[in-house]
Amino acid sequence: MDVILWWGFYFLTFYAFLPGFISRMFGFRVFSKGVAEREIALTFDDGPHPVYTPRLLDLLKAHGAHATFFVVGAHAEKHPDIVRRMHEEGHDIGIHNYVHRSNWIMGPVSVRRHVVRTGDIVERITGTRPRYYRPPWGIVNVFDFIGRGKPQIVLWTALFGDWKLKVGAERLYGKIRSKLQPGAVLLLHDRGDTFGADPDAPANTIDAVGRILEDGKREGLRFVGIGEMMRQTKLNKDEAKARRYGASAAPTEGIVPQGPAKSDAMPQTGPLKRAVVAAWMLWEDVFGWLFRLRPVGDGKSFHYRIIRYGGPDLTLEDGERIVKGDRVIELHFVNKMMLDIGMGSRSEMQIAIRLIQTVKKSLPLLAKELRSLPDGEDIKALYGISMINRGSEGLGFETFALRKGIFAWFTNRYLRLLTAIIHPQGRTRVKSHGERMEPRMLILQRRKLMVWENGTYSPAKERASKAEIEQGMASVGAAGYDAAEVTLGGEGRTGDRA
Repeated sequence: MDVILWWGFYFLTFYAFLPGFISRMFGFRVFSKGVAEREIALTFDDGPHPVYTPRLLDLLKAHGAHATFFVVGAHAEKHPDIVRRMHEEGHDIGIHNYVHRSNWIMGPVSVRRHVVRTGDIVERITGTRPRYYRPPWGIVNVFDFIGRGKPQIVLWTALFGDWKLKVGAERLYGKIRSKLQPGAVLLLHDRGDTFGADPDAPANTIDAVGRILEDGKREGLRFVGIGEMMRQTKLNKDEAKARRYGASAAPTEGIVPQGPAKSDAMPQTGPLKRAVVAAWMLWEDVFGWLFRLRPVGDGKSFHYRIIRYGGPDLTLEDGERIVKGDRVIELHFVNKMMLDIGMGSRSEMQIAIRLIQTVKKSLPLLAKELRSLPDGEDIKALYGISMINRGSEGLGFETFALRKGIFAWFTNRYLRLLTAIIHPQGRTRVKSHGERMEPRMLILQRRKLMVWENGTYSPAKERASKAEIEQGMASVGAAGYDAAEVTLGGEGRTGDRA
């Protein structure tokens, strides 16, 4: 049962929850808001409907407005004349799956089948293949992000609950009016037969949109398809960048600009990243409760649990073997500790040094904890998986590559995502140094762990040389260091500069 819960939690975290959360918070590989002076994108999901969609098209035509329709393939198949009219009148057509089913409950093959089938239907009707995709309820899974040539995922700036009849046309108008700003991508519906929707709700949407189109005309706004919004956004961003660089005088030859270098600046945490981190910490609490993790010391750095080892058989350097079924201590980094180290460091060098020092402080506590555990003498090793692993040999660990397979694949992606959050340079560093980031198993034999019980381990101290620390820095993409940064004090402090 424990294994089933573990895999269920692991799968849902990576496959569904985190991709959806990050796409919403960071706009990762999705388009949800434009940069525009007058343009607004009206988008309509779930259609076409044989009654409401033609009425909506009449309204848009009367005002000279364009919109984007994310069609359900099964409905498009039944009403090709309406889809053809959308295309002929200059509206953009996107894909909303073949049936209105969430991507969270479908595998990648099923999602692809929905997208391809709907694309084929629209192309057969209009002669043009859709370039935009909105997953039902805006819920993405990790495979929606993978692969070139896929339609652009489009989410939204605001939605209004217009699928419920009780919202009413007047209230709906007020809600849309409050979000009527250039660059907005507004989500509405031209059909009401999906789960939780009311069949006649689109009547309110049409009434409210009519008033919105009139307001927009008076205020000089333009209602455009998502394609034009994206093109206008790119143009405006390029122009802003050109103005910014044009306004900045080029450095005079021979004069070095003053101020700290970018690599020395302390990382900044914006509101979006804080929101992601808060959700991550909450998720970690749920994980800890679900799998009964125990604290190491005050619990601020590491948690652990006792498990049966389930990986490949391992032969350690002294000939001892760790085999499937052996009892081991599974060690978990506390994400709050990792975040504090990452955001409080000026470089990758300092991150790794501080992490090494934190592990060194925790090993005596783990040794004492092991001695106090019932049947602790049966535990053969300390076990963990980490992206930051080179240099750990200096503390007595041995490292092993993960066996190729789905577990290694998920672990790699999960830890890269975690690294992108805690790293001072975020996912930029993960992207540029991805080939040097490899999660590995870390094994510390029981006898080596127990040597730490008194807080000392002379062989490890001798091996934790500057060269090994250098090697550890390479695992997180460090570009360089100086002597002050690698001087380790007796209390585990680094020689950080203020």
